[in-house]
Amino acid sequence: MQHPVGSPLPPPHQPGHGPAAGWSPAAHHPGPQQGPAAPLPPHPAPDYPTRAPVPPAPPRAAAPQPAPGPAPGAHQPPPAPHVPDTTGHVRLPPGAPVAVPSVPPAMAAAPDATTTTLAVLLIGPAGAGKTSVAKYWADHRRVPTAHISLDDVREWVRSGFADPQTGWNEHSEAQYRLARRTCGFSARNFLANGISCILDDAVFPDRPVVGLGGWKRHVGPGLLPVVLLPGLDVVLERNAERSGNRRLTDEEVARIHGRMAGWYGSGLPIIDNSQLDVPETAQLLNEVLSRSIASPPTW
Repeated sequence: MQHPVGSPLPPPHQPGHGPAAGWSPAAHHPGPQQGPAAPLPPHPAPDYPTRAPVPPAPPRAAAPQPAPGPAPGAHQPPPAPHVPDTTGHVRLPPGAPVAVPSVPPAMAAAPDATTTTLAVLLIGPAGAGKTSVAKYWADHRRVPTAHISLDDVREWVRSGFADPQTGWNEHSEAQYRLARRTCGFSARNFLANGISCILDDAVFPDRPVVGLGGWKRHVGPGLLPVVLLPGLDVVLERNAERSGNRRLTDEEVARIHGRMAGWYGSGLPIIDNSQLDVPETAQLLNEVLSRSIASPPTW
């Protein structure tokens, strides 16, 4: 037969020892002292061995309070060791607009575009080789460099993608502007952390407000634009090798190429890579950028 349990039991008593150290019934029952309790009627002796009493579970540690200090004699756990932040979090500086690169006097004669932190905008029609040249140029620099393609960012939109090939409307225009802002924001973050950027986009010279003007607003006046403009026959041949929504009709390619001819006489550097492969074009791009650093183009 079991009996109702009253106050917590003391720890088990070992033979030859006194009560367990540190245990006191009064410590577990704070409050005013009560007089002696009335004697209980005797119970019959149990017909089974009693179990060893179990001490009460220690109370849960309370949240630290801004107290002057611990109470005298109170047990305090040792201070937690300092653990360095190993999450890899890096505090980024603000991505301010990119300023025009400054050239030290010693490099003013022949600045090295391969070791300078730059923001480059590679312009050209579909099939000019912008993406291939930009990737190769970024891969072979001696300083950290990122490649950001506007078309790649536009295609982040999967459901509801507004493809300009099916008709240029307010939806494709809105996604184009959103992609440009996203590219500009990414470029500024990379550049603020010492990583160069090269962006590629088919910017039309007859739309300066949404073309170069948009890139200048989103990246900064230090952006260096370079036009990649091979001949029409080369552009048509390269476009024929494309697939998916990156491939345009011959009529559309010819129309875009004709509009790109407006860059002649604009003051921007132009590279005709009709007879150049990708490494040769990237080398020529370095030479053009060195001159642009020494004397930034007006745009």
